Amino acid sequence: MEIKHHFGVYGVCLQEGRLLCIEKTRGPYQHRYDLPGGSQELGEGLTETLKREVMEETGYTLSDYSNPRIYDVLVQENGQNFVVHHIMAFYDIEINEEEPQVTISEAVSDGANDSLGYIWMDIQKITEENASPLVLKVKAELLGLPELDKTLYMNWKVNDEKPTCP
Repeated sequence: MEIKHHFGVYGVCLQEGRLLCIEKTRGPYQHRYDLPGGSQELGEGLTETLKREVMEETGYTLSDYSNPRIYDVLVQENGQNFVVHHIMAFYDIEINEEEPQVTISEAVSDGANDSLGYIWMDIQKITEENASPLVLKVKAELLGLPELDKTLYMNWKVNDEKPTCP
């Protein structure tokens, strides 16, 4: 089985028990809640990628970022003969809520964005059925769950419908 590598930089923003998430529109995490973030562009440093991706996917600018850490997961989509090794750099972020934000349509005029916009998800309502492995990793980290060590998602189902909260 082939292994494809993907590296991304993601923001973790928790406020009053709710996690800042985006709704994915395509890819293996389609119609699931994911973290704002993504791939580096040529010449970008990690924090430059973080700031750009959060702006593009949520409309928010950052007032601060801290606590960089690295996690990874292996995801094998149902019916695919390859595994994606998703390596992720997480940063705790603080957003500028007072500052005027761009709308998602303004941030994605080139059509490259894969986010429907942001949502504040109750951390307790995040499940494997409605969230990406990245969000599941953050939930395990924040709540001190043993699933933090889970790295393998075999037969991953790509959702056909929008995510729902229980």
